[in-house]
Amino acid sequence: MELKVYWQILKKRGWIILVAALITGVAAFGFSHFQEPIYRARILVSVRPARPDFGLTGSTKDLLRNFQTNLLTHRMAQKVIDRAQLDMNTYELLSEVEVNPEPDRFVMEIVVKDPDPQTAITIVQTMAQTFVDEQEAWNQEQDQRDRIDTWIVDDARDAPLWRPNPKLNAVAGLILGALIGAIIVFALEWAESAYIRTSDDMERAVGVRVLGAIPGEKSARRKARTSS
Repeated sequence: MELKVYWQILKKRGWIILVAALITGVAAFGFSHFQEPIYRARILVSVRPARPDFGLTGSTKDLLRNFQTNLLTHRMAQKVIDRAQLDMNTYELLSEVEVNPEPDRFVMEIVVKDPDPQTAITIVQTMAQTFVDEQEAWNQEQDQRDRIDTWIVDDARDAPLWRPNPKLNAVAGLILGALIGAIIVFALEWAESAYIRTSDDMERAVGVRVLGAIPGEKSARRKARTSS
């Protein structure tokens, strides 16, 4: 279709797109205010071999995945609960924890998401410290050259709001609503494409220019009343 046709469709039914976008945008913004706020705390733990040996360095990268598994166990969760005196069980705690090993940087990222920002900070800090303490105890039994040194890069200081994000949700709602409105407009135009109402519709249907039209009964009556 020509741009002129699209413009005519927008002038005729553009309000549908605007209304649909407005409704979904407002709904998404309002829904965000009823969601429970979740706060996110993170901490980085450095994991490095005691000496710059190629074999030990490669083993350390592989160990990061093993450390990830160990941190996400009920054994570790119970240690964190007991040490921080948290009022939750291991299933609840593990559901809030993520551990992301980054072998190229020799670090592990520990992330905790909780409705209470201070609880999120406490969990992530306690878990990191417990892991470092356990690794230090393991190092004491190893030859100094074969040790894997671990330490907390920086303490968890804050837990910013992770969700909801009302502004982002509202924008997403506007976009979704606009798409829904466009689909509705397309469906209406497709449903009416089989009907010929104007000379332009006739020209598009048969590909021949319309030179004249026979007025219907109502049009003829209106013209008769006007001339009289």
